[in-house]
Amino acid sequence: MARKDLNANSSDNELIVKKKMSTRKKRITMWAYIFLTPQILFFFVFSAYPIVMSYVYSFYNWSGIGPLRDFIGLGNYAQLLSSSRFWQSFEVTFYYIIGTTILGVGGALILAIILNDSGMKGKSFYRTIYFLPVVTITAIVGVIMANIFGVNGLVNQLLQTFNISDKAIPWLSNGALATITLIVIGSWKGLGINMIYWLAGLQSIPNELYESASLDGAGFWATLRHVTLPLLKPIMAVIVLLALVSGVNAFDLVKTYTNGGPYHQTETLDLFIYNYAFDSRETGGQTRMGYASAAGVLLGIFTFFLSVLYGVISYSNEIKAYFAKRKQKKKGDSK
Repeated sequence: MARKDLNANSSDNELIVKKKMSTRKKRITMWAYIFLTPQILFFFVFSAYPIVMSYVYSFYNWSGIGPLRDFIGLGNYAQLLSSSRFWQSFEVTFYYIIGTTILGVGGALILAIILNDSGMKGKSFYRTIYFLPVVTITAIVGVIMANIFGVNGLVNQLLQTFNISDKAIPWLSNGALATITLIVIGSWKGLGINMIYWLAGLQSIPNELYESASLDGAGFWATLRHVTLPLLKPIMAVIVLLALVSGVNAFDLVKTYTNGGPYHQTETLDLFIYNYAFDSRETGGQTRMGYASAAGVLLGIFTFFLSVLYGVISYSNEIKAYFAKRKQKKKGDSK
C-alpha cells in the first residue's frame, strides 16, 4: 500500500510539474508573440503591403492620386521596354554596379592585406579613417562631392594651380566623366565596410599556414595566390554579392551628386523610378505612379536574377559535384 501511495504521489507530482512547465511555456510563447507583434505589423504595413501594391499599380495608368480606374494591363511594361530613357538608366545602373564592385571590393582587399600586417603601426587609426565614409550620410557625401568636382571646385583649382590642366574640366556636365566620377565616389563610400569584411576573413586564416609557406620558401605573391586567396573564397562570395546588391541602391548619391544629369546620362533605375513617381517636372506636369511601379518591378526582377546568376557562377563547382553525386547514386541504384 505504501508503495502504491508513493507511486501515486510521484505521478501526481510529475503531472503538477508538467502543468507548471506547460503554463510557463505558454506564458513565454505569449510574451514572445506580444513583443513580435509590433515588428510583424510594421513589416506588413511598410514592407509587404507596398511590395504587393507596386505589382498592382503597375497594371494601371495611375498618377498616384485618386482611385485605381484606368486598367491597362501590361501597357506600362510595354512602354518601358520601348523607352530609350529606361534602357539608358538600366545601362548606367549596370555600369555602376560592375564598377563599384570591382573597385570597391578589389581596393578593399588590397587595403585589408596591408592593414592586416602585424608589423604595421597605427593600424587602428587607418582603419578608422577608411571606415569614416561608411558612417557618413550618403546624401551629404553627394553634396560635398558635387562642390568638389564643380567647375570652380577644389579638383579643378588644384589641376590649374599645378598646371596639369589649362581650363576647368566639366566633371559634372560631361556624361562620361560624371559617370566615372560617380563610380569612383560610390566605390570610395563602400570601401571601408568591404575592408572590414576582408579583414575578418584574413584574421580567420591560421598563422601556421603562413609559417609553413614561409618555411617552404614561398614569397608574398606565392603565399597570396596559393594560401590567402583560396581560403578567402567563401567570404569573397558573400562580399561580392553584398556589393552587387548594394550597387543597385544608388539613389541618394546620384540624386545629390548629379541628379541624373547631364540629360539623364547618369540617371540610375532607382532615380528613374523616383522621377516618374514623385517629380512631375520630369513627366510633363503629372506623376506616373503606375509607370514607376512597373519600373520598380523590373528593377526587382533584375536584382533577383543578378543574385541568382552570381550564386550559380560562384558555386558552379559545388553544383556540378552535387549533380555528379546524384548521377553516381542513380547508377548504383540501377545496378
